[in-house]
Amino acid sequence: MNLLIWGAGAIGGTIGAYLVRAGHSVMFVDRENAHVEAINADGLRITGPVDDFTVRATASTPERVEGLDDTVLLCVKAQDTESAAQALQPHLSPEGYVVSVQNGLNELVIEKIVGRARTVGSFVNFGSDYHEPGVILFGGRGAVVLGELDGAMTPRLQALHQVFLDFDANAMTTPNIWGYLWGKLAYGAQLFATALSHESMADAFADANYQDVYIALAQEILRVAMAHDITPESFNGFDPAAFMPGTAYERSLKSLEEMSQFNRGSAKTHSGVWRDLAVRKRRTEAEHQLGPIVSYGQQLRVPTPMASRLIDLIHEIENGQRPQDVANLDALKALI
Repeated sequence: MNLLIWGAGAIGGTIGAYLVRAGHSVMFVDRENAHVEAINADGLRITGPVDDFTVRATASTPERVEGLDDTVLLCVKAQDTESAAQALQPHLSPEGYVVSVQNGLNELVIEKIVGRARTVGSFVNFGSDYHEPGVILFGGRGAVVLGELDGAMTPRLQALHQVFLDFDANAMTTPNIWGYLWGKLAYGAQLFATALSHESMADAFADANYQDVYIALAQEILRVAMAHDITPESFNGFDPAAFMPGTAYERSLKSLEEMSQFNRGSAKTHSGVWRDLAVRKRRTEAEHQLGPIVSYGQQLRVPTPMASRLIDLIHEIENGQRPQDVANLDALKALI
């Protein structure tokens, strides 16, 4: 398959390198000149415990892209989705479609630009990080799921699934992609909370002092999902049923334990949110991942005080008004 991968960072770079190695024709697009130059000069290297290899590849900055493509994997940060979708639209063939390979509800943004019929959803939970120009750390495998927004099984979804099997032999399709995306929103909120300190994801989920915070956060978001008639799906230790209202506390703790163990098996010890704050010193996806939850909560009259406060805490760290410290979790704990 010929693919245009828009965003060659942690997600797009990892998937794309495997697809190039499998023989697919891939053009990478990334706005970081140094990354593009490194890929064109020396190839794209995947390193880490999962694999270590380099592929020869072609990359371009957005303004230099030419031609039309049938399949575009959009792999940028949530806050860049709208501008990226607008930039790639002229390069989408009349029969082409865009696959959102991101975190958040970005399919809703993409469909407004290219159309719902030309938007495909996906959910990924593998661990990877952009380390330096031309180099991506692949820290650990995780769930990879594809789905049409209306739940249909279409020829293009079947073809896309065959392509993704070249990246992960366990990649799957689903009639409920929204269930996976909302499940990831709840899990993602927990990851944002782990980024308030310098604890690893595994240690944070295992910290008995703040397990109530992670449980309450997931419960809050899943209440919004249920009010929105979404049935969340489970993945990699995250069990949405464990965080539903009225669930036994022991079951919630069991899911946290399984999530902790899953993350201990990855060389990616901290979330991408933590890396944005502590290493790359840049804005996170808080507004664009957690913000829609708050908006849906307001529409559906489901209170979201913890998600709202979490957004504020992340912004305060971004702005240098608050250090990353485990004590930040006390601000969320006070809301329980």
